[in-house]
Amino acid sequence: MAFTGNAIANTFKQQLFSAGHNFNTTGGNTFRLAMYTSAATLTSDTTVYTSTNEVQSSGYTTGGGTLVNVGPVVSSGVAFISFNDLSFTGVTLTAAGALIYNQSNSSAAVCVLDFGGDKTATAGTFTVQFPAATTSAAILRISG
Repeated sequence: MAFTGNAIANTFKQQLFSAGHNFNTTGGNTFRLAMYTSAATLTSDTTVYTSTNEVQSSGYTTGGGTLVNVGPVVSSGVAFISFNDLSFTGVTLTAAGALIYNQSNSSAAVCVLDFGGDKTATAGTFTVQFPAATTSAAILRISG
C-alpha cells in the first residue's frame, strides 16, 4: 500500500495563497471524496484526482461522493474546515483510503486520508466519518 498516513496535498497549500479553493457554504467550490484500494499511490505529492486504483462497486460512482462542508471557522487563532459524514449505500467494497479533491478547481487534490488498513462493506453502507469541527480535531486546520 502506498498510503503514507493522512496528508495535506503540497499543491493545496500553495493554491491557498492564490485563491484556488473556496470553502464558503454559499457560492463555494464543490469538494468530493473518492475512495481507493490498497494498490493506490496517494501521498502529499498527489496533485489531482485520479481514477487509477479507485474502488469499483455498484452503488459507488467513479469520482466518489460530493462533500458538504460546514464552512470556514476561526476560533482561538485556528482556522478550520470540516465536512459532514459521507455515506455510500448498497455497496460491496474494500477501501484503504480516500482523496478529498476540489472538483471546481480542475480536480485539485486537497488531502489524502489513510484508513489505516482495508475497510469493507458488504451489501451495506460505507460511511466516512469526519472528526468534529473544532480547533483540535477538524479535518483541515491552520494555526499560527
